[in-house]
Amino acid sequence: MSGGVDSSVAAVLMQELGYECAGLTLLLFNNEAVGFQAAGLPQGIIDAKAAAALLGIPHHVLDFTENFEKQVMQSFIRAYEQALTPNPCVVCNKHIKFNLAALKEGLQGKADFDCFATGHYARTEYDSASGRYLLRKAADEKKDQSYVLYSLDQSRLERIRFPLGALTKQEVRNLAKGKNLANAAKAESQDICFVPDGDYCSFIERRSGKSYPPGDILDLEGRPIGRHRGIIRYTIGQRRGLGVAANTPIYVAAKSAQANSVTLGPDSSLYSKALVAGDINLIACSKIERPMRVMVKTRYLQTAQAATAEQTGDDSLHIEFDAPQRAITPGQAAVMYDGDIVIGGGTIAG
Repeated sequence: MSGGVDSSVAAVLMQELGYECAGLTLLLFNNEAVGFQAAGLPQGIIDAKAAAALLGIPHHVLDFTENFEKQVMQSFIRAYEQALTPNPCVVCNKHIKFNLAALKEGLQGKADFDCFATGHYARTEYDSASGRYLLRKAADEKKDQSYVLYSLDQSRLERIRFPLGALTKQEVRNLAKGKNLANAAKAESQDICFVPDGDYCSFIERRSGKSYPPGDILDLEGRPIGRHRGIIRYTIGQRRGLGVAANTPIYVAAKSAQANSVTLGPDSSLYSKALVAGDINLIACSKIERPMRVMVKTRYLQTAQAATAEQTGDDSLHIEFDAPQRAITPGQAAVMYDGDIVIGGGTIAG
């Protein structure tokens, strides 16, 4: 239970299904450590405790700050230092929120669980034909979160429940109002929970204790045309804040951590027909035996695009799109779909 309306309603629905429920909230970081002004217990935990009390269920808090620091915040910083643009929600879901072994260990002596429910908008089911647990998009595609859940493996999907998967956000809020939950109208949480002001560059500099040196801005031919202000301040497709005058719009087309350089080009330079991905997880099958027609998202809010996927190694994919795609960004996730079924995905390497 994060303290938001979604996880609170998830608890309501699990109760209505006859489950004996307990609420669990993870303390992921200290407010002061990431720049929040408010001290003391995070508001999310206060709200989660209030919702649990109203529902008449016990509530537990586990301190995962050390895990979150190492697995999420440090990997976030390392990725930017390597000229990548990471998705910390994918990393958090894989290593923190759905690390059922760590949750079970943390709850020893407090509670045990047969299954684990969250307020994510997605669906799971067991496919008897393949003998595998499937991850599907939520019924409400505007709220669907399957993209950031692609790393869930079979052992976890077997025990995870997403009771909001068939509902719209408005239906969830209406259910919360009907149960007199105080967080029924609570605003959506921000994308990167540990960067409260959205200034991820200042966060990286503060947490790493480093200043990132300026370097060359290059044109597509490799000629210097300016100086950048530190490689962590740029991402593929960026147009604003480049500090280079041009007669036509120019964008960040590439970055090199080794050369500490940023390459700019016109919009046309942002398009590519293929990508390679590593650190893969397959859900609907154990291996892609032959080239497979799929729909692929390379960003959370992107409309899935037609492509052919080929597994090129135990932990690698090659994806060829039917049409060139704009600003495919190393560090982000490439997630493959067959209709509303998640085939799997991986981290874009190039």
